[in-house]
Amino acid sequence: MINNNLPLPQPQPLSGSNIPTPYVFVGDEAFGLSKHIMRPYGGQNLDLQQKVFNYRLSRARRYVECAFGIMANKWRIFHRPIDVSYDFATDIIKACCVLHNFVADRDGFRQRDKFAISVDEFLPIQPVH
Repeated sequence: MINNNLPLPQPQPLSGSNIPTPYVFVGDEAFGLSKHIMRPYGGQNLDLQQKVFNYRLSRARRYVECAFGIMANKWRIFHRPIDVSYDFATDIIKACCVLHNFVADRDGFRQRDKFAISVDEFLPIQPVH
């Protein structure tokens, strides 16, 4: 990501805008500043707009963490580092997503999937330096 080697799509305008916006990852304070990482504003003396941004970014992170928790509950491979090539890891993740959607369509959504695992049980995401 630092060397721009990650094959991200080209920036696209958001709905209701003509300004191209880059694709980004949602991060926290541990991540460095980057064109492709959104992280909260730091410090105590934030204005209202910065506080609102931090709140909304926090909500986005919670959705991501919940989705990851559901996936990891079903597919134990996400409980440890995936020590394979980038291409193979991509295939594994895509396969888990497809299988998850297949099982959800076949069996329906189960309430136990929703909060069965705490995000704190996982290895922390390592920031890119």
